[in-house]
Amino acid sequence: MIRQAHVKDIPQIQIVRNAVKENTLSDPGLVPDADVEDYILRRGRGWVWEEAGRIIGFSIVSVSDQNVWALFVEPGQDKKGIGRALHDEMMDWYFQQSDQPIWLSTSPGTRAEGFYRKAGWQETGLYGKGEIRFEMSRDQWQNLHRIS
Repeated sequence: MIRQAHVKDIPQIQIVRNAVKENTLSDPGLVPDADVEDYILRRGRGWVWEEAGRIIGFSIVSVSDQNVWALFVEPGQDKKGIGRALHDEMMDWYFQQSDQPIWLSTSPGTRAEGFYRKAGWQETGLYGKGEIRFEMSRDQWQNLHRIS
């Protein structure tokens, strides 16, 4: 059900991104298709969770920026392990590419905040407009998931 994201997936990725109820975009135009393409082809890689030809979750990581750019699951598809599976696939791949710590940010008080804490991310301060910044090192990931 998880596979690498392709350019042809971008319209469905955008549907999922814009359907979420937390960490919403104030303007969907802030993340144009060209940016998604840049991240999945040049900066890093993306993955999708697909069922019956429909994308219901995706993750995108940037090796060049050393951050998780996106991880979203369609509303109503949560609590099925989709987000965690996408997260773990993305993190394994990232640390196969880089020894550098990785970071992400999310809004405080959201389910995403709890998700990242449970996954072992360490809060390191604030980012942007009051978001929580989290980081994880390769050693932390290895200790949590035993990657080689």
